[in-house]
Amino acid sequence: DLVRQLKASKESNEKIDEEVSRLLALKATLGGDATPANQKFTLKTRKGTRDYAPQQMTLRQGVLDKIVQVFKRHGGEAIDTPVFELKEVLTGKYGEDSKLIYDLKDQGGEILSMRYDLTVPLARYLAMNKISSIKRYHIAKVYRRDNPAMTRGRYREFYQCDFDIAGTYDPMLADAECVKIVAEILNTLDIGDYVIKLNHRQLLDGMFEACGVPANCFRAICSAVDKLDKSPWEDVRKEMVEEKGLDGATADKIGEYVRLSGGADLVEQLLADPKLKAVPNAVKGLEGMQLLLKYCALFGLEQRISFDLSLARGLDYYTGVIYEGVLKVDPSPAGSPAKSSQNGEQAMEQGGTVGSVAGGGRYDNLVGMFDPRGKAVPCVGVSIGVERIFSVLEAKFAASKVKLRTSDVEVYVASAHKGLHEQRLRVLNQLWDAGIKAEHSYKLNPKLLAQLQHCEEHQIPLAIVLGDSELAQGIVKLREVTTRQESSVPLVELPDEIRRRLQK
Repeated sequence: DLVRQLKASKESNEKIDEEVSRLLALKATLGGDATPANQKFTLKTRKGTRDYAPQQMTLRQGVLDKIVQVFKRHGGEAIDTPVFELKEVLTGKYGEDSKLIYDLKDQGGEILSMRYDLTVPLARYLAMNKISSIKRYHIAKVYRRDNPAMTRGRYREFYQCDFDIAGTYDPMLADAECVKIVAEILNTLDIGDYVIKLNHRQLLDGMFEACGVPANCFRAICSAVDKLDKSPWEDVRKEMVEEKGLDGATADKIGEYVRLSGGADLVEQLLADPKLKAVPNAVKGLEGMQLLLKYCALFGLEQRISFDLSLARGLDYYTGVIYEGVLKVDPSPAGSPAKSSQNGEQAMEQGGTVGSVAGGGRYDNLVGMFDPRGKAVPCVGVSIGVERIFSVLEAKFAASKVKLRTSDVEVYVASAHKGLHEQRLRVLNQLWDAGIKAEHSYKLNPKLLAQLQHCEEHQIPLAIVLGDSELAQGIVKLREVTTRQESSVPLVELPDEIRRRLQK
């Protein structure tokens, strides 16, 4: 009855799902969780999750392989951490987004939560193992109780793809390399034109101070500014004033700054601003941006970066440089406004941009939160929005009607007539032992036409056709599937000949 009332009052699906879960848990406690024998199941993936078919997995794996190549080129080492953490490890690290953390039931006296990102688990890992320097990458699933927008790559279960540099180094050298990594990955994936927005958390705090924002409101106002990528200034100002209690005149002063963007010339302009010059945090942030832009220029990134004061990134743990890679043109045929990225950032089509596909920044104090002595390990990193990238590429391939190969099979062993299944197994064993990817039919006497059609359908480049007369001579027919040309090859030379053909 309660669920019916919630539906009648048009409550959110999330609230209804929570109530249903609570009632099911109560039912289980009362011993009523036995499943009736005639119960019909509704087969579907849960809200914010999806299954992936072989074609989609092939595309996804190809993207991840390219990203890993870039990470390794920059000296990255892989690590992995558990999918859940103690709730206290995650609590208080994400600002307003903390409400999106998935909590688990008490597990033997431990209160656990599903990991929200890969950065906080990294910080816990570094503190726990007393590691003061590492250059690591980590690709794994994370979980958020978010409102999904699945057609645009926003899920409750999704992959993050992180690269972080931990250690005490000279200013902006590691930060600039992270920006370079974003550019290399987006260039390699070829998903469209993009811009990498840059800003500095110290500059934001200095700007808030110069505008008269109370120090205890910095994070809340920063969270509001972070919404400028998807909401107009008028809406953000309204949130600052009506929801967060900021003085209207102060909000207007912030508005004068957060709508500025440019390059080194903008840094010079702001360094000369009397209000900012009077605030040490703002000056430090601007000097840091000056150095970062210089290093980015040495990396050949001048045409790819923009110093943008509207970039805030709401996560509480950032302390220095912050950046975000944004697609400028949507290569998908729909061309509809993007509303998400897998990092949890949202973006509407605004000023020629359609979505965030990478984000990160410096977080120097996070590791110290977990160290008993508060020992800090400075860190800077980037997270690639692979789910958003997958969505864009899936749409692109669907429009082109290109069929991706879903297996790496190089040769198919076929039989021309009945009674050759044992000979097929011998040839297969010879090929597998030689490291060649091969398969055959699991029928004893398959029709030759069906076997060759399988090769064409699955884009297998070569087929071996076995026949009694050829086997008696110690040879087989090697067929190129696309041209249908056949030639006789001695069995002993078969692996070498296959390799030669595949290298053409």
